[in-house]
Amino acid sequence: MWENLVQLDRELLLFLNNLGSEKWDTFYLYITKQLNWWPFFLTVIFFLLKKIAPKQFLVLVLVLTVFFVFTDQFTNLIKYLVQRPRPINDANLEGLLRIVKCTDSWSFFSGHASNSSGAILILFLILRKYYKYAFVIFFFPLLFAYTRIYLGLHFVSDILMGYIVGTATGFGFYKIFCYFNNKHQLTDKQNKNAFQ
Repeated sequence: MWENLVQLDRELLLFLNNLGSEKWDTFYLYITKQLNWWPFFLTVIFFLLKKIAPKQFLVLVLVLTVFFVFTDQFTNLIKYLVQRPRPINDANLEGLLRIVKCTDSWSFFSGHASNSSGAILILFLILRKYYKYAFVIFFFPLLFAYTRIYLGLHFVSDILMGYIVGTATGFGFYKIFCYFNNKHQLTDKQNKNAFQ
């Protein structure tokens, strides 16, 4: 059973990875870097600031910062414990995989998938109250994580587990944001009442 799942994981990776071609390699190498998504993030920030107060935005920034630190460290811990080689370093895939980028770090699970899916979930849960089509921002973690398969840096199971961990962690940190946001709003109301 386990061997069948591992084999299916490899076959799915090979199928998706080999859909790529040299003319698209530069594009995927570019969009696999977080910093190159700055126009997307500036757009999201613009729509956020149109609807939430500056204090709320600062709380959100703090929550996201702690989220990224936590998720990064947890991802690195699991990678260190599991020590699964990346597809590009897997002897079973030698000569079968399109190798576009190389690295010696471990594969399971994808930090790109966990960070992007969790952060976008937090933002979506805030934006959905104000924008009907807020769900379109999920395009980012889908494409962002796919770049890792395209480049041969992650198995599909690495991405899926990254999504699971990122979604669970993101939901937890969204609840933390709500707690501090509600507490702050209550404090503001109490202060206003004190001055009346």
